[in-house]
Amino acid sequence: MKINNQIPVSNSVYIRLIMLHIAMGLIVFVVEASSKIFFLVGIIYFLYRVFSNGNRRDEVLLGAAYVTGFEVFSRMTGGAISYEFAKYMVIIFLVIGMFFKGFTTKSWPYVIFILFLIPGIFVASISLNYEAKFGNAIGFNLSGPLCLAISALYCYDRRISMRRFQGILLALLLPIIATTVYLYLYTPNIRDVLTNTASNFAASGGFGPNQVATILGLGVLILFSRFILIRNTFINIIDISLLGLVGYRAIVTFSRGGVITGVVCVLLLLATYLIQSKGKDRVSIVPKILVASAVVVFTWVITSIATVGFIDKRYANQDAAGREKEDLTTGRSELVSTELQAFYENPIVGIGVGKMKEYRLEETGRLSATHNEVSRTLSEHGILGISALLILIITPLVFRIKNKSNLYLYTFLVFWFLTINHSSMRIAAPAFIYGLGLITIIHVTRKTIIHRK
Repeated sequence: MKINNQIPVSNSVYIRLIMLHIAMGLIVFVVEASSKIFFLVGIIYFLYRVFSNGNRRDEVLLGAAYVTGFEVFSRMTGGAISYEFAKYMVIIFLVIGMFFKGFTTKSWPYVIFILFLIPGIFVASISLNYEAKFGNAIGFNLSGPLCLAISALYCYDRRISMRRFQGILLALLLPIIATTVYLYLYTPNIRDVLTNTASNFAASGGFGPNQVATILGLGVLILFSRFILIRNTFINIIDISLLGLVGYRAIVTFSRGGVITGVVCVLLLLATYLIQSKGKDRVSIVPKILVASAVVVFTWVITSIATVGFIDKRYANQDAAGREKEDLTTGRSELVSTELQAFYENPIVGIGVGKMKEYRLEETGRLSATHNEVSRTLSEHGILGISALLILIITPLVFRIKNKSNLYLYTFLVFWFLTINHSSMRIAAPAFIYGLGLITIIHVTRKTIIHRK
């Protein structure tokens, strides 16, 4: 395993991009309506790059990555045209990419994955209440799986250099930096908005803490990977500093799922790198591991002080008074149990796409959406849903047996799985990240020609 010396952009360009997105966060805080303008300008810019270059360098992945990173920020600030807009834009970018460059027939399992979800639509057309908006129910529940399938189809065994791959991750990271700046401006003093140890909307820009923590946790993972894999002292200093700043805002959302997922993925990426690297590379990475560990500890201490110890109680599953809470899952176990009950009652084809919310209202009197994509898929798609999930888990593992080029595969697969278990597929990030794990990373030399198999 070689350290990546091919950084996607120069030091000066990297600084300009960061400053641009810091300014973006500031401008959106002052004039919130500008969020929609920035989002649309970003989409138009990447579409221009795609069509002007015929997607020769897989520019659609840059566009899809940027939209994925911007999604939570757009929802938080009113920049999204619709709730599912970002997922649809990721799909559009990647479908355009297929038009220019196609996709490999080896990705056929993901076509079957899509087919397995179709019967649930027909069941929903019969089972949903008359008052229900059929189109909205289908779009809300299937836009995520469809986004994942399209991402997997486009990315599967697509040959990309590490430099370009890092460029894709950078495109994803930049809007997360803007999001972080906005959060610091929105609640500069965390103590002012602390009342208990529950997930904190005020500390999350007035938006859902779960989604905010998820995207910030992804930002921490990207920054850590850049710090470990890129050998450039100037960039390393910037990335480790940003890691502390983004990590702090992720923690103070008081939403544990996204933070824990980020930490698990960071440790998995590090373990994968150490296993695959040679002795010399392992030794050289030790100072970086020590620095990163020190930054993490320092960030936690600062967070504990800023929250007057509330964050320590949160992760110890205690309330503000220090009493242990009975339900570690904050109500998610009840949601999962009703979904499993629906599966037991309708094991073949499930109760239909989007029906779970109505079923839960009938059974428990609570009108709430699921937090777990696995149990939702079982309840709404039945045995076909189980088969679809097995495809998503087994296919990357089989791919890994033959192709060990992508250091991120296990990490991104785990990010997808952990995220859909605490936040379902409400945002595009788990779907798109899943696809990136299927890319084949190639070592480029002057004589190397990148092509599709």
